[in-house]
Amino acid sequence: MPAPAQAQGQGVPPALLTPYEIVGSTPHDPHAFLQGLVWYDGGFYESTGLNGQSSLRRVAYPSGEIVKQVDVPREYFAEGLAMVGDRLIQLTWQSKKGFIYDRESFGLLGDFAYPTEGWGLAYDGSSLILSDGSSRLFFLDPDTFELRRSVSVTLDGRPLDRLNELEWIKGEVWANVWLTDMIVRINPDSGQVTGVLDMTGLLGSTPRDPDDVLNGIAYDADTDRTFVSGKRWPLVFEIRVP
Repeated sequence: MPAPAQAQGQGVPPALLTPYEIVGSTPHDPHAFLQGLVWYDGGFYESTGLNGQSSLRRVAYPSGEIVKQVDVPREYFAEGLAMVGDRLIQLTWQSKKGFIYDRESFGLLGDFAYPTEGWGLAYDGSSLILSDGSSRLFFLDPDTFELRRSVSVTLDGRPLDRLNELEWIKGEVWANVWLTDMIVRINPDSGQVTGVLDMTGLLGSTPRDPDDVLNGIAYDADTDRTFVSGKRWPLVFEIRVP
């Protein structure tokens, strides 16, 4: 077992460490600054970031081929992504604006505002769940984008901030923690972290820019598969939690 992951100087209690196994890996665009990852109908939707490089993509699996792409105007730094029915919802980092796309055509249907920064986004079947880099998660109406509630996330009784990319998996919110190699499993009602996946060394010894951190979680509910990747990572990994 790797050494316990660290978050903001907080050690992870060994009892919270969630074991997992690596099932395999597939290619990923090593130039994609991955911000949001969604599985649907045999492939991925991706949001990529950086000003002038932000995009929405449809990516084939397992080839990693980009089969459709629309670029985001260069003044926006795209962030998290979620799918709600036939719509794709994409956040931006500091512009306090999100974009709504038609899932099939990638045509822009509209935009919406929110009062915080935009980091991660997920959909639990009822609410959009938004992270803003703090220790809070915000639950929004998926049609009006109005705030329904928020919850403070704690790890071993202490606030856990830098919550980033999000995914809804079996009644839990899974979240990357920016600048760490860990994924936390969050109870959406209490905000308590109930498990931690330590992904230290997942990419091996491949040299990385300090910004190219673990980021990106997608879940295939039909086959119970979980995928993880990172910013400008050359691979997407399938993992399994026994």
